[in-house]
Amino acid sequence: MKSPYVSELQANQIVTATFLVQHKDIRQKKTGEPYLSMVLGDRTGEVDAKMWDNVAEVMDTFDRDDFLRIRGLLQVHQNRLQLTVHKLQRQSSDGVDFTDYFPASKRDPEDMFAELRGVIAGVQTECLRSLLNALMDDPEIASRYKIAPAAKTIHHAYLGGLIEHVLSLCTLAKMIASHYEHVDLDLLLTGVVLHDIGKIFELSYDRSFSYTSEGQLLGHIIIAVRMMDEKIRSVFPPRLRTLIEHMVVSHHGEMEFGSPKVPLFPEALLLHHIDNLDSKMESMRCFLEKDRNVEGCWTGYIPSLERSVLKKSRYLEEVPEPAPAAASGTPATPPVQQQAAAAGVPSGHHPRPNLPQPPQPQAEQFHKPQSPFAEKLLGALQPKDS
Repeated sequence: MKSPYVSELQANQIVTATFLVQHKDIRQKKTGEPYLSMVLGDRTGEVDAKMWDNVAEVMDTFDRDDFLRIRGLLQVHQNRLQLTVHKLQRQSSDGVDFTDYFPASKRDPEDMFAELRGVIAGVQTECLRSLLNALMDDPEIASRYKIAPAAKTIHHAYLGGLIEHVLSLCTLAKMIASHYEHVDLDLLLTGVVLHDIGKIFELSYDRSFSYTSEGQLLGHIIIAVRMMDEKIRSVFPPRLRTLIEHMVVSHHGEMEFGSPKVPLFPEALLLHHIDNLDSKMESMRCFLEKDRNVEGCWTGYIPSLERSVLKKSRYLEEVPEPAPAAASGTPATPPVQQQAAAAGVPSGHHPRPNLPQPPQPQAEQFHKPQSPFAEKLLGALQPKDS
């Protein structure tokens, strides 16, 4: 088993370990010499890394998605852990347990797939159930659906993330459809299972999460519509087919977010909102768990959410500053009550305190200027005789 993981690293620690290169950039110092800026990671997280010395000897020996054996010092820089690499060497992938380096769902993919088949079996509309079964009976689709991430970086970006996301939406769909009696649960569930199915071919997840050429050229919405077209039989009701296709193409909710159409009937609108809700909640959970700020109760800025997120537990654990206490150890008596007690006024009656009165306005009066310039200015401001 790999050791240590990123989550086990501590500040001011000498680190000797193997990591996956998630990002590599060759930059220049002010002297013109190169240095390496990298992001190294494993299944528990990632860490910023810099190599300042002897870079020319090693910078061309590895690339992104390679495994590196490194030795360096971990320190805190600008409230984040940063690894200063002293030595590095590219490692062969032979003998590497890939599960140590790629984040994955905590649930067993086979168990999740069995749960999904149970959801499909519960769809009462025969043509919808047949379409879903035709897709999941395809060995290639089934094998990919079990392990594909739901996104490259933003939400459920781990192996098994797609099916975990879909099962979460199935639960939400059943809850909400029971509240809105006019919603067709079978249609909504069909949209849930199919809305992101194109991601199994859009994303590449053999070594790191990236886009396939097909994904770059078409995107998961077009791929999903094409996959359905290959499985739908001629006897499928054409108008029902149009509704399913609309749910898939509109599930991003807005054209600016990649949907060619906005949701135009209740089930399509619900699909968009529960998809957005689940992805945002998972994004917050993930960023809170993996935020690299060492101190403070806020994460760094998260571009996908357009905000920083409060670390609620750390915020609640902070000890507030105590209020200043009176010198005698007893609560101080307000000045107004002190005046009342001295005057013999009964307790509970609070007279108006004797506050200094502001000076009363006097007749028009001018102060003598303090300089020839001020005297000239004041003279210019005086009203002229008419």
